[in-house]
Amino acid sequence: MVDKKGTSIKREELISTAMAIILHAGDARAKIDKALSEVKSLNLDVAKNDIEEAKKELHKAHVCQMNIISNEASGQFYEASLLFNHAQDTLMTTMSEERIISQMIDVFEIMFKKIEGGLE
Repeated sequence: MVDKKGTSIKREELISTAMAIILHAGDARAKIDKALSEVKSLNLDVAKNDIEEAKKELHKAHVCQMNIISNEASGQFYEASLLFNHAQDTLMTTMSEERIISQMIDVFEIMFKKIEGGLE
């Protein structure tokens, strides 16, 4: 049932978008976890590839999120949604994890280059 303002349709859009964000962020998190395992095994090239794949998933999630934000900025109203809040939290946490693991990979690469070139 849809009221005059299309509330039901907007609710379905918000729920669908939240689930897409959670799905993509979850896929990214799995790739980040794999990257971290590869870092522990010193397989930095594989870890970097895993991080690139995670970034692609995060981008998809971010596009979903920005569609809702853009809609609100242009005057569409969405009711508060715990599910959407959870999706945003999941996305932002996963984005932070990606940034940290990416930096960790960079640090390991720098360390290995210094070791190979002789510590200065």
